[in-house]
Amino acid sequence: MADYAFEIATEAGRLGMQWFRKPVSIDIKEDQSPVTEADRAVEALLRDRLRAAFPGHAILGEEFGLEGQSGAPTWVVDPIDGTRSFITGWPIWGTLMALITEDHPQLGIVHMPALGETWVASAGNGCRFHGADGTNSAARSSSCETLAQARFYTTSPDYFDSSERPHYEAIRDASRVQRFGGDCYGYGLLASGHIDLIVESRLQPYDFLAIAPVVTEAGGVITDWQGKPLTIGSGEQVIAAATPALHREALAFLNS
Repeated sequence: MADYAFEIATEAGRLGMQWFRKPVSIDIKEDQSPVTEADRAVEALLRDRLRAAFPGHAILGEEFGLEGQSGAPTWVVDPIDGTRSFITGWPIWGTLMALITEDHPQLGIVHMPALGETWVASAGNGCRFHGADGTNSAARSSSCETLAQARFYTTSPDYFDSSERPHYEAIRDASRVQRFGGDCYGYGLLASGHIDLIVESRLQPYDFLAIAPVVTEAGGVITDWQGKPLTIGSGEQVIAAATPALHREALAFLNS
């Protein structure tokens, strides 16, 4: 199943690349986020492939919502995670796929079409990194255990509201290295040991369910800000860390 999901994620990425750095129509959704014809076409392709291969499964996607029976295994897809990057020519955007059973993610794929890089993870089978050069290797998070040594990322400081911002700023100031941007790519980099900590808000299930297995199967920890495992019903706040010790320290900052 993971191999097939990898195959169709790659196919979807090729389709998305047909619009990348080319003229593309852009609409603004109710939440003020952009959506393009590429987002819709890629999600339509993913849905077609998943329906054909798994007719008893449900599908939840960012652009077209939920279809299928409640309680069925559910594919959760984000056709272009990082649409702002996509429409501004920055190659840090990805196609995300997750398979959920009993509300918990069992399989996750982070595919970066413009970079040719992919992380594939399934429960109990580890996380594999597929490089642009054709390499296929185990992904493993770093051994960083303290915030003082951590390389910290968040997509944008603007995504924290007034109640969240002091906690974010405390973590930012206590960490060794701070960097912004990346959307789903940051979690792949964390799985491969290049980033140690990510704290974010304003995420939706299609943003975080695919990355959860990628992080955990690489040895990291990913939860909501209360330390609870991510499920299809989780809220908007996510923290991912390379080690349990680092996760505990950062979580204390978020709840102080």
